Amino acid sequence: MAATSPPPSATVYARNLEERIKVPQLIESLTELFSEYGTIIDVVAKTNLKAKGQAFIVFDSVESAQKAIEEVQGFELFGKEMQLAFAKTRSDATVKRQGGEEEFESHKRRRLAEKDKKKAAEAAETAKLLKRANPSAPDSSSAAARPIKATRGAGLKSSNPAGAAVIPDEYLPPNKILFVQNLPEGYDVESLTTIFGRYEGFREVRLVPGRTGIAFVEYESEAGAIAAKETTAGMPLGGDAVIKVTYQRQ
Repeated sequence: MAATSPPPSATVYARNLEERIKVPQLIESLTELFSEYGTIIDVVAKTNLKAKGQAFIVFDSVESAQKAIEEVQGFELFGKEMQLAFAKTRSDATVKRQGGEEEFESHKRRRLAEKDKKKAAEAAETAKLLKRANPSAPDSSSAAARPIKATRGAGLKSSNPAGAAVIPDEYLPPNKILFVQNLPEGYDVESLTTIFGRYEGFREVRLVPGRTGIAFVEYESEAGAIAAKETTAGMPLGGDAVIKVTYQRQ
């Protein structure tokens, strides 16, 4: 079955761009080229490996984006023919412009959640490939299938190699509970509530008896946890201490 094209939107997705061109130069060239077809709100191009050779051109109207796709499709830029299409999702700039700050924050949380889920899926797929390449490694599938008992220590890494988590902490899919590590000595429930209680749906902070430097922060929904994680991860807390914030393992 043929894949369906994204519906018309104000954002043009450009790919097959020359990857060796530096991002500032690429953005400048795209802006100059596409500005002939309407008012440009934003041009987004990133440096990470997966996003190289791609860019998003955000217009103020669907009509301008449509005209640009029709007339610039196949245009040779830096020696490569551009491939253009409507973007699959609305850009941050479009949402903020049309829906206001509240809708923009909601859109951003959904986008970050999808990004985290995609990372988790990619990490799991990589783990499967490694497992096939090394069939003598312990099988963690049966352990992963067992539900984790809900205790105050839930989320801590197991000492059992067969039950060790395959997915790295940074790629765990979003859920309502955050696992906070590298906390400086003296940080208690009250001080952590001051940091994490600012986010939507905050429920509680739980310390782990007998363990220092770690805590769990629970929210009513994933949305609050996502916002808190994106804002607090890597936050310095005095001296050289930088906290690590990930989602709790399920």
